Amino acid sequence: MNTTLPEPSDDAKAASNALRQRIASEIRAGDADGWMSFARYMGLALYTPGLGYYAGGSRKFGVEGDFLTAPELTPLFGQALARQVAQIMQASSLAVIEAGAGSGKLAADLLLALDALGQLPERYRILELSGELQARQRDTIAALAPQFLARVEWLDALPDNFSGCIIGNELLDAMPTHEVAWREDGIKEIGVTLDAAGDFVYSERAADAHLVALAGTLEVTAPFRSEIGLAARSWVSEMTRRLHDGGLLLIDYGLPRHEYYHPQRDGGTIRCHYRQRTHDDPFWWPGLSDITAHVDFTAIAEAAHDAGADVAGYTSQAAFLMNCGIADLLAERQRGDDAAATARATGALNLILSPNEMGELFKVIALTKNIDEPLLGFSRGDRTHAL
Repeated sequence: MNTTLPEPSDDAKAASNALRQRIASEIRAGDADGWMSFARYMGLALYTPGLGYYAGGSRKFGVEGDFLTAPELTPLFGQALARQVAQIMQASSLAVIEAGAGSGKLAADLLLALDALGQLPERYRILELSGELQARQRDTIAALAPQFLARVEWLDALPDNFSGCIIGNELLDAMPTHEVAWREDGIKEIGVTLDAAGDFVYSERAADAHLVALAGTLEVTAPFRSEIGLAARSWVSEMTRRLHDGGLLLIDYGLPRHEYYHPQRDGGTIRCHYRQRTHDDPFWWPGLSDITAHVDFTAIAEAAHDAGADVAGYTSQAAFLMNCGIADLLAERQRGDDAAATARATGALNLILSPNEMGELFKVIALTKNIDEPLLGFSRGDRTHAL
């Protein structure tokens, strides 16, 4: 048990124990080995209705939650992003889908900013499976941008086809990922079993043919442990297949493949987040911590290309936001704000742009169909060649 983290409340522990029992029951009822893939475990820990991290009632975003996202830090993020969204809509349709909209803060900021640019979308759709998060998003938009609430529609499935701009901010990192181990005697998949005390523990077994084929294409020397994000690849492939014209803007922390599977990154990128702290134990009170993995942006680019999309740009979050004029937006705000508000905005901007913070850790990739013009956000510092 991790004793360096804040102690959960009794109610939180009770909910976690209920989730633990449900996962354990599925492990026992599964195959003869009592084995569950880590991807399945991660999916249950995050998305089990009523109990999973994203399907329960705890506050996840902002200073009162488990982690901070860029939209929670400053509206300047959404205002800068809106300039790129507007360009994509101008080249396709006045429509937006935001996948996994978190607290709804980015949606509210984008609606306000796009209205100011004269590019208000006819429909702003939010793809969100969590009923609790849907309710919170509705409340946030009603509080910050009530005049646009009627334009917002919540989806629980991908549309059959779509034209416009699709946004995913910190979306792919929370999709269940497969853990893989390269060993001298072959490629193994890492899963979850129960020990004698009934606690979750890691267990390896021979990987199936699909994982072996994918793992075999990577330049990895055994022994090595990492992840292969099948769910993220599948989601991008399916979304780009349904995109008629327009683009996907995906913002997340991740790396190109040659950095993701670098020998110094042995052990993988699975991280958990609880009350503004990061830890590496996904079995600690299941359902109470976010579980994430870095994004292999090379795999994302390949999945989109195979589905008929173009990689229109790939760069750091800092470069993207600077290209979209976030410095000018700050200067405009400084002229109208008091000293305290200006200091807060400047501090937030330093966090989302600093190479030692979110500026370099987070990347932005644009995947487009039927858009020929260069995109604003990648006018300088494009790293597509590094994928």
